Amino acid sequence: MGETVLVTGGAGYIGSHTALALIAAGHRVVVVDNFVNAKPDALAVVADITGQEIVVVEGDARDVKMLEHTMRENDVTAVIHMAALKAVGESVEMPLEYYGNNLESAISTLDAMRNTGVWKFVFSSSATVYGDPESCPIPESAPVGATNPYGMTKEMIELIIRDLSASDDRWKITSLRYFNPVGAHESGRIAEAPVGRPNNLMPMIMEVATGKRDKVMVFGDDWPTPDGTGVRDYIHIMDLVEGHVAALEHLEQQNGYEVYNLGQGSGVSVLELIRAVEGATGLEIPYEITSRRAGDIAECVADPTKANTVLGWETTRTIAEASRDAWNSQ
Repeated sequence: MGETVLVTGGAGYIGSHTALALIAAGHRVVVVDNFVNAKPDALAVVADITGQEIVVVEGDARDVKMLEHTMRENDVTAVIHMAALKAVGESVEMPLEYYGNNLESAISTLDAMRNTGVWKFVFSSSATVYGDPESCPIPESAPVGATNPYGMTKEMIELIIRDLSASDDRWKITSLRYFNPVGAHESGRIAEAPVGRPNNLMPMIMEVATGKRDKVMVFGDDWPTPDGTGVRDYIHIMDLVEGHVAALEHLEQQNGYEVYNLGQGSGVSVLELIRAVEGATGLEIPYEITSRRAGDIAECVADPTKANTVLGWETTRTIAEASRDAWNSQ
């Protein structure tokens, strides 16, 4: 019998795809989301694709009593915590909101887990914790040092869960440091659908491809990279969420706290991603070079060896497939 997994922030882009992968792997899913950055429709589609009901609770992950009630009511056995504000640029403009929301929702979730005796916790961390890395690809042992408030909230929560895990050996906790998820489920029925102005590159490119915006803004072409534009490790969303299932299922034989990178292990520049989408859509994607953004870095690429060997997980989908699936979802 699988786990009953509470996914906080489960209606979002990564959350809804995670729900789909969990159900496909034989687990039950309960979602708590306040729908600030997501819409309930994605979960209805997941339930339709999988033929499985998802329990959806509209609520804020900072509400301990609501979380306790949800966990008890549904016999939750594990939690994947994704609820967070997540735009790097916005975090620089609104640090207090980011620290308040992200730290409080994590602490409240852990508090509710302890109060209800749920000890398995998978945390959505981020490659932003590495800050401006000394070299790429980045192993989990690389020093951390986030360069923006969003990344700092992830780094702080990692410290909290590390200390929590050391304080009580009932905890089984994993942090997944995501690199850059792109693409969509192959059905095309759930997609990255940001509320308001998108902050990530792929949805921006999609808005140009669908005619909602004139051009892609490329933040800097003077970075120390092969074509001068920023290089990131883009990972297909379905590969990423299969990593969550692998991490969750590995908790059973894990003691204490572990950290894994989820990335492809190779870098793609902004211009290369634009060209990949042009290849998938047959359209020309106009772009304009503008100045660098505060908090940005030149290159961020994962060394995924640990997840490959310990979790038995690896990426199987290409950037061309991610571009095709993102386009398909439009």
